[in-house]
Amino acid sequence: MEGPWVGSWKPHPRRGPILAEFATPGPKYWLPGTTGHTAHDPTRYRAPAYSFRGTKCPAATSCSPGPRYFIHSSITKTGKHVAPSAHVTARPKTKTEVTPGPSDYTTDHASKHVYQTAPASSMKFRPKDLKGFRTPGPGTYTLPRVLGPHTVCTHAEPSYSMKWKSLYQSCFQDLAKTPGPAAFANVDMDIYKRSAPKYSM
Repeated sequence: MEGPWVGSWKPHPRRGPILAEFATPGPKYWLPGTTGHTAHDPTRYRAPAYSFRGTKCPAATSCSPGPRYFIHSSITKTGKHVAPSAHVTARPKTKTEVTPGPSDYTTDHASKHVYQTAPASSMKFRPKDLKGFRTPGPGTYTLPRVLGPHTVCTHAEPSYSMKWKSLYQSCFQDLAKTPGPAAFANVDMDIYKRSAPKYSM
């Protein structure tokens, strides 16, 4: 109800709810639900959900013959199984109306094919000489080595170099070619013994 004027302000009836009169946030906030799969409360445990569907409709056309067709017992996986029987048919017609007589062709003598005969050499002309071969001779190239450390097609075994015996300190050494005791100068004793003190004046 409208009240009397208070100065320049006139009271009027409320047009909606006043939030100060409510202790809760009110319908402004919406809490997510705890049932279902979509828009579930993330702070609550969600149980597994299962979808229930109806019976699947039968297909209009089936890929297997099913019981609609009757297969005879003589039909197997390898074909039709029947007992052997003779077919009674008429004589087949031949296309050749006139057969050749004995004078139309000659037969070869079969004695050399039936009986054993001595070998006979055939007489023929000498064959023509073949053209000169252009292939390289045996001295044109050499085969790769098969011994030593550097081989091409074989496995190289460990190789050792053989050297003559050294004549150093042997009985065959010529000592006349070595320098004598007079070839070297006397060594100062201060080199291999304790040297005496020296004074410079």
